[in-house]
Amino acid sequence: MNAIQIKNITKSYKDVTALEDVSFSFEYGKIYGLLGRNGAGKSTLINIIANRIFPDRGEVFIDGIPARENTEVREKIYCMSEADLYDTSLRIKEIFKWSSRFYSGFDLERAFQIAEIFELNTDKRFKALSKGYQSISKLTVALALNMPYVIFDEPVLGLDANHREKFYDLLLKDYERNPRTIILATHLIEEVANLIEEVVLIDKGRVLLQETVEDLMGRGYCVSGSGDEVEAYCRDKNVIGWESLGNLKLAYILGSSGEISESGNLQFSNLNLQKLFVKLTEKGGN
Repeated sequence: MNAIQIKNITKSYKDVTALEDVSFSFEYGKIYGLLGRNGAGKSTLINIIANRIFPDRGEVFIDGIPARENTEVREKIYCMSEADLYDTSLRIKEIFKWSSRFYSGFDLERAFQIAEIFELNTDKRFKALSKGYQSISKLTVALALNMPYVIFDEPVLGLDANHREKFYDLLLKDYERNPRTIILATHLIEEVANLIEEVVLIDKGRVLLQETVEDLMGRGYCVSGSGDEVEAYCRDKNVIGWESLGNLKLAYILGSSGEISESGNLQFSNLNLQKLFVKLTEKGGN
C-alpha cells in the first residue's frame, strides 16, 4: 500500500500522554490538512513520522516499510519544521548544495528558481536572515524535493501575506505538476481550506475524525436569529456551539443541509472549516 500508515501509536512524556493508540493513514497522492490545537499531539506525531523521536508503542510504515531507524525511507519522506536541520552558519546556496548531496530527489536548479521568486538572497548565511526568510529558505528546500511524502509543519511561520500567497501558489502548481502526498499542519485553517482535500483532526492525543473537506463541510451549518426562535429550532438538533449578542443567538449545528427548512425569521449559512474545527475541539469531538 502506497501510504504513510500510523498503527497504534502511543507516546508519553512523564505523566503526560501526547498520543494514545493513534491509527490512521495518509494515502499517496492527496493534500492533507493535519489540524489540532496547541498540545493536541500534532508535533509529536510529525516527529515520530520523521524519525526524530520514537513512540512508546506502535509503528509507522512508509509504503509498507517500517520507518523506525530505517535508511530505506530517507528518500521517501521529508519534514519541513521549525527545527534547524543544518548548520545555521551556512550560506543558503551551501544548504541547497548539501541538500542535493543528501537527497537524490533534490532539484538544485528548481531551488534557485524558487529562491528567486521569493527574492531570497542565497549568498546570505541562514542565521543572518529574518525569521520570515529563514522559513522561506526551509520551504524552498522542501518544494525543491521530489519525494512521495512531504510534511509542512507550520510552514508559513513569520511570513507576510504576500509570501504566504506565493507559497500556496507554488505548492499547488508543484502538486499539479508532480502529484504526491502533501501534509499541511497549520493553525491558518482558512488559508489552506481551498488547498486541502482531506482533514485529519487530532485533539488530546486522539484522532477525532478523518474526512474529505467536501464531506466535512456537508456535516454542519449555522442558524441565527432571535434567541427564542433559535433555541426552539435547535431542540432536536446536534448543536456543537452557541454564540450570543443581546437577544440575537447563533447556533452551530452538525447535520446535513437537508435539515434546513423555512422557520420564522431565522437565517441559515454554511459552517466554515475554521469554525467547525474550533467547535469540534471545544466539545472534544462529541
